[in-house]
Amino acid sequence: MSVSWKKELLQNITTAEELAERGLIDQKDKEALAKVIQRFPMSITPYYLSLIKKFDYTDPIYKMCVASLNEKDSDGRLDTSGERHNTVADGIQHKYDNTVLLLSTNVCAMYCRHCFRKRMVGNSEKEVLSFLDIAIEYIINHPEADNVLITGGDALMNSNRVIEKYLRLLCDIPHVKFIRLGTRTPVVLPSRILSDPELVRILSRYAKRKAIYIVTQFNHPAELTPQSLAACLTFRKIGVPVLNQTVLLTGINDSSATLIELFNSLVASGITPYYLFQCRPVKGVKEYFSVPLLKAVQIVDDTRAGLSGPAKRFRFSMSHITGKIEIIGKTKDNLLLLKQHQAKNNDDLNNLFTVAVGEDDTWLPDKFDYKLL
Repeated sequence: MSVSWKKELLQNITTAEELAERGLIDQKDKEALAKVIQRFPMSITPYYLSLIKKFDYTDPIYKMCVASLNEKDSDGRLDTSGERHNTVADGIQHKYDNTVLLLSTNVCAMYCRHCFRKRMVGNSEKEVLSFLDIAIEYIINHPEADNVLITGGDALMNSNRVIEKYLRLLCDIPHVKFIRLGTRTPVVLPSRILSDPELVRILSRYAKRKAIYIVTQFNHPAELTPQSLAACLTFRKIGVPVLNQTVLLTGINDSSATLIELFNSLVASGITPYYLFQCRPVKGVKEYFSVPLLKAVQIVDDTRAGLSGPAKRFRFSMSHITGKIEIIGKTKDNLLLLKQHQAKNNDDLNNLFTVAVGEDDTWLPDKFDYKLL
């Protein structure tokens, strides 16, 4: 079995010194960036690094992977969606009745600078699944949970043996109807799929027993390379559909032209646009990547106007502490029109309401004033 992807990971850039040596940053910024990286670890695969066309923060690929002094901004919180409050045991979250989320690892092939789990990825194991058997027992005892999302970190950064165990045990639970694997490896480390036939065989075997979906994250057309698309095609050939969740990010995809190109290209490649997420304003991200809500709505409206049906099936949403809120649009007097797409409190589910926001607001407070419609 080829292990080329493991060898590639050993070549990841992880320090400010390496950035300076490769001319990715100015020498004068090296010491300050080292402090940023100490708090929010950096790891860039050679493959993803090769996609950078311009070695500065105007390049979208560069901006998503290279640590920035902007991450020193202390505004925002480490957990904006109440994940800790939804944790029922180490690495097991159960916010919505029908979905159990398993944080299978704190490791990613690459640490995206906009990550909403910066508090834990590559740094802390406090929220990562400790014992799979406990998770399986929890799911068995909650028959309302009809699906499981295995994420992290990155679900495909687990060993094949661990992935196989997850799938085998979950496939044995009758009330679990489908399984999702959250992974960005097709985008940042396609060799994880392309050079590992054992992984493909495992997924193919269990996809015959239960519906399995890959949920990945392409944020920019430049990420849609022959390698990344080949990785996604590998999944599709074995009966594992690929869904995509894009994050709306300042300086990366905050224009309708970019999103139109991205979503059309995804659909043309057999990848389903699933969600477009408002960037969560976590520490080190809020003032750097978040797009103001009113501006975001206009971008999304202009994007949908340029797309056909299959390409505009995505929901524009925010993962709020109250649940997943769909951002439908805005009224003539600039009130946000929202729908409680998923809710921690079932009484709030499907509520349609309006909220007043300021021009610079990028998120809703935990408790906000609203008007039910």
